Amino acid sequence: MRAIFIGTPEFAVPSLEAMANRHDVRLVVTQPDRPAGRGRKLKAPAVKRRAAELGLTLAQPRRVGEDESFARLAACHADVIAVVGYGQMIPKRIRVLTRHGCVNLHSSLLPKYRGAAPLSWAIVRGERETGVTTMRISRKMDAGDILLRRRTKIGRSERASDLARRLAPVGADLLLETLDRLEERTLQPTPQDDAAATYAPMLRRKDGLVDWSLPAASIYDRLRGLDPWPGIHTFFRNRRLRIWDAAPGEGEDLEPGRAKAHREGLAVGCGSGTLVLKEVQLEGRRRMGAPAFLRGWRLAPDEALGKCKN
Repeated sequence: MRAIFIGTPEFAVPSLEAMANRHDVRLVVTQPDRPAGRGRKLKAPAVKRRAAELGLTLAQPRRVGEDESFARLAACHADVIAVVGYGQMIPKRIRVLTRHGCVNLHSSLLPKYRGAAPLSWAIVRGERETGVTTMRISRKMDAGDILLRRRTKIGRSERASDLARRLAPVGADLLLETLDRLEERTLQPTPQDDAAATYAPMLRRKDGLVDWSLPAASIYDRLRGLDPWPGIHTFFRNRRLRIWDAAPGEGEDLEPGRAKAHREGLAVGCGSGTLVLKEVQLEGRRRMGAPAFLRGWRLAPDEALGKCKN
């Protein structure tokens, strides 16, 4: 089929590659380059970099629905538009532009976890299963009719970054199957049950602040879900302490936030159980193992994490 691909992040790259191998991708649309890193230098989206390597025609409009962008899409005379993690709503005149419409690949089992960060919030909220869904794009965010879904278990130590890398090629396969079956007219779209919908909002830095009154298992799920960004953090002597690696511990009985040296690192009391910090980074310092951190910072008998005086 003649196709247009619209996407931005690394998760979308396998889908772009799969479509370029199977279909006539006439245009790739992605977000503009954005400042990134400490130097705030412009960084190209992952889809742009891969599209250039594949020799595909590329567009980076500020808004995909603006007149110039729409005219360029219309000039492709495409049969279908595939959207994977683009980051903007798709206006109606684009949704109805092609005979097969706009097909979106979303990284959750819709209607659960509509929104910007579905894999992260699925892990944070303790889900044991997730997957990928293809759907029709509609006026409401991630609310269109479901085309196909594919399920997978979430590993007990799997982080959001690991899960995204594992699911990206699965999603690419599902997208190709969806396009094949649209062409064959063997798909029966299924309306979503809005009453069963849950949401996965955009991640914010403050989402990573640890609440030590929560169970250790819940804090561990937050560490896994908020990887690589924003990560989780607490405060040590009024300075931000990033927690890079940790695991629920056993055999300790500490008040929430109370810290104590542990054979594997630094044990911290939680609402139930303890969390053993294994790798940390104090604000303004390098990342290090918790035992090395404790050698440089001797704990007071009543040391507690999480207290920050403004």
